[in-house]
Amino acid sequence: MYIKVLVELSAFNIDKAFTYHVPNKYVDQVKIGIRVLVPFNNQKLEGFVLEIIDNIDEGYDIKDIIDVIDSEVILNNELLDLGKWLSNETLSTLISSYQVMLPKALKAKNGSKINIKYSKMIEIDNLNMEFSDKQQEIINKINEKGRCLYSELKKINSSVDTLLKKGILRKIEVEEYRREKNENVDYPIHELNTDQKKVYYEVVNSLNKNINYLLFGITGSGKTEVYIKIMEKVIENGKKCLLLIPEITLTNQILKRIEARFNKVAILHSGLSDGERFDEYRKIKRGEVDIVIGTRSSVFAPLSNLGIIIIDECHSENFKQDVMPRYDAIEVSKERCKYHDCPLILGSATPTIDMYARASKGLYKLLVLDKRAGNAHLPKISICDMTEEERINKTLFSKTLYTKIHEKLNKNEQIILLQNRRGYSSTLMCSNCGYVMKCPNCDIPLTYHKNKDIMRCHYCGYANKKDLVCPKCQENMKDLGSGTEKIEEEIHNLFPKARVIRMDLDTTTKKGSHDKIITAFKNYEYDILLGTQMISKGLDFPNVTLVGILNADTSLFIPSYLSSENTYSLISQVAGRSGRSEKEGEVVIQTFNPDHYAIVLAKSNNYLAFYEKEMQERLFGKYPPFFYLCEVIIKSVDYDFLSKEVNKIKNILENRQPDKIIIGPSMMYPFKVNNVNRFSILIKYKKENNLKNNLKDLIEHYKSNNKIKIEISFNPRDI
Repeated sequence: MYIKVLVELSAFNIDKAFTYHVPNKYVDQVKIGIRVLVPFNNQKLEGFVLEIIDNIDEGYDIKDIIDVIDSEVILNNELLDLGKWLSNETLSTLISSYQVMLPKALKAKNGSKINIKYSKMIEIDNLNMEFSDKQQEIINKINEKGRCLYSELKKINSSVDTLLKKGILRKIEVEEYRREKNENVDYPIHELNTDQKKVYYEVVNSLNKNINYLLFGITGSGKTEVYIKIMEKVIENGKKCLLLIPEITLTNQILKRIEARFNKVAILHSGLSDGERFDEYRKIKRGEVDIVIGTRSSVFAPLSNLGIIIIDECHSENFKQDVMPRYDAIEVSKERCKYHDCPLILGSATPTIDMYARASKGLYKLLVLDKRAGNAHLPKISICDMTEEERINKTLFSKTLYTKIHEKLNKNEQIILLQNRRGYSSTLMCSNCGYVMKCPNCDIPLTYHKNKDIMRCHYCGYANKKDLVCPKCQENMKDLGSGTEKIEEEIHNLFPKARVIRMDLDTTTKKGSHDKIITAFKNYEYDILLGTQMISKGLDFPNVTLVGILNADTSLFIPSYLSSENTYSLISQVAGRSGRSEKEGEVVIQTFNPDHYAIVLAKSNNYLAFYEKEMQERLFGKYPPFFYLCEVIIKSVDYDFLSKEVNKIKNILENRQPDKIIIGPSMMYPFKVNNVNRFSILIKYKKENNLKNNLKDLIEHYKSNNKIKIEISFNPRDI
């Protein structure tokens, strides 16, 4: 027997399956989709079995495999086909497309083994003797539970060892899952209102059809309750559900709500330990769960008999991966829903312009929830022009926001403040010569973090002590810009009695930290929650009656065609955290651009007017949804070589694709990351017309050149 094996190395020049011979002792163990250990040059590598062959016509010696790693199939037929589709769609290596689907313990990676966790359990074996009172206590406890942990019994009663020796009890090893389930969680069940029922019946009457729905529901309209009711029906029909969310921040809040209603739930996200992720994945693969909740990569969860995929906050750019393979979880979901012939629900209060355009053309079926559930109303929103405020008050807080924070604190109501930049200040600059401290590895200024008194690069992680004086002219360095640390310091100065908690990447590095902050704030241990955009989506705090957006311009003038869309979405989403119960909510938007249409229309919650305005801008600029985009990213450590080669690449593309609009090459921002220089070429087009094949030829041409790396991103969300 011979097999085709795809080895673990992700390089285009070896992106193919290699032939190996299977010794007789392994013949019965080998299956398509398992991992094997093979010799490769002078290495031992793991790889996936893609094909089994009885005979070969190869004219060279075929090596034997070294070992069979798995007893069960890792990549089933659906995932094998999905990986091939993903490799073709993203123009990435096939092995990288399979690796991204799997937890660390199951990737083809020699030496990355993670053990299954076992616990020593005690159960009754034989009851043919009289027992003392202490011994009877143990018997009763085991009878009550069926099995008990040996360590627990040993703590409370030493007689357990005596009963083991006499054969009354026996010790067995039982596999134990590492993630602890949320116990005794109580979430109220809400009856669906008329609008929610309309959405519910539309979906459940089409559960066996491949329909893509766009659920356009304003913040607080009860989308999650609709999801839950739909999932109940799917499970009742004997099928499984996949619920994708954009950020770890939201995982535990929604998990608690789901686990209050369903017993068989698994989660998948990067905040789990490797062991926990391994356990959750195996639970899913074994068919032990009905619902999987997770972030982007959980779209590959090995659910069989999938009945629905729901993507909440579908507008989030987090659903697009920014490293190879650069997949979009929404597009992967569509492919999986086709395979299982089931519906896909995309839910958002602020769908992307592309999504709403597809719905308006009938490519998505539009469902609408335009009222808040229960007795809640949309918050009152006011805009503060900071141009005059900052000149007069010399503060980060407008007079309006300062006054309203005082009012809410006096009423024992809670406040959320958004500053979409972490750290203390954006950077340090010399007040005399203008010198800016930059990362030595990346082409970007360092951010000052006051609590650790260091300058840090948010791209490569480089850190250095703060320089008090300019290394060039010895004058003092001054802070530029304000991050969450600086805002927190200002809050303590202005509102000394307020209890403040900060939520950003710096305060959420430890496992479980997201949930601890959210739970503490929900339990009213703090008055003010200050954070970056991770606090803007999906969080539900009944006592929050004021949201302050401290610098609404942060994302407005980023050089991207999506800057207005991202600004509108961020304002609308974080504003939606206010007034979600019966208490009236308020929002204060601080901006230096009070007349910009993204801010004005976010204030009036007028998505349709924003959509029409943005569509005009997109048509004029030849951007989606009127044109498709493809970004060709070219990287090299050698700047001189790269700067010449990118122009050659542009010429190749222009000659091969005269029907396309080709822009660049241009330096990416930041241009240098981890000492690697980066250029990009942007392609705008209406029809593909062999574009993908030409890009494959380009990759093929450079695949053996280790001085340059080419990556392709279709429909990029970061330009």
